[in-house]
Order: sequence, then C-alpha cells, then structure tokens
Amino acid sequence: MDSLIVFVAKYFLYISIIIVGVYWLRASTNDKFSLAWKLIGGGILALAMARVGGHFYYDTRPFVAHHIKPLFAHAADNGFPSDHALLTSFLGFSMIPYSRRVATALLINAVLVGWARVAAHVHSPIDIIGSFVFAGVSAAIIVWIDRIVSKRGAAR
Repeated sequence: MDSLIVFVAKYFLYISIIIVGVYWLRASTNDKFSLAWKLIGGGILALAMARVGGHFYYDTRPFVAHHIKPLFAHAADNGFPSDHALLTSFLGFSMIPYSRRVATALLINAVLVGWARVAAHVHSPIDIIGSFVFAGVSAAIIVWIDRIVSKRGAAR
C-alpha cells in the first residue's frame, strides 16, 4: 500500500498535465488561446497567492511535527500550501468552463494527490485545503477577468 501512496503522491500530477495538454491540442483555435492565457495567468496568480499564504502561515510537515518517517524523502520546510495539490486542483478548476466532465476527473485526481501526500506524511490536510482554495479563487478570478475583457471587446 505504501508504494501506491508514494506513486500517487509523486506522479499522479502528470496525469492532470497530460489530460489538459491533450485537451488543449484537440481544442479549437479560440479555445486554445483562451485556455492558454487562463492557465498562464491563473497559474501565476495561484502561485503568487500560495507564496503569500506560505509567508503568513507556517505548517510544520507531519513527519517533523510527529517525529515519523515520511514515505519518501522531502525537505523539512513549510508544508503550506502543497504545490502538488495546487497544480492539480488549479488544472481541474481551470477546465470547468470548457468541460465539466474533464474538470471533474481532474479534481478527483487532485483529491487523490492531496490524500496521498497526507498519507505519505509530507503534508497536513490544511496544506491541501489551502491549495484547493488558492487554486479555486485564482481560476475564478481569471474567468471573471476574461468576462470583463470579452464584454469590453464586444462593446467596441
């Protein structure tokens, strides 16, 4: 079971990247442009929010706090928020306007990644929840900005 947890915790994020990449390759030209700018802009925003959040909240990693061995080697730094959960959940939230089915699969994958990182003792649940919040808020802000820009463009 430990091998499965480690595999999911370390490598399932690539499933999300591949799914979004394949979706992008198969998308129309308009959707390609729209999705690309939302992923880049929203990704930068999510990373910025995560960095700021990490400066305001420090969460000692469980393997340090509880003096247990993690299932894989990891730095004993601030666990908040989880970069893996941030990326996978951001990709899931970003796909909601394009395909709810794909977004649901990606968000399930993000939950699996978060669960595995908690089970591997490298993150606490608050690290995962924080990542989901930052990812969801940044994806929503980018959709909001896109709607404002689209309305201004249509008004001209």
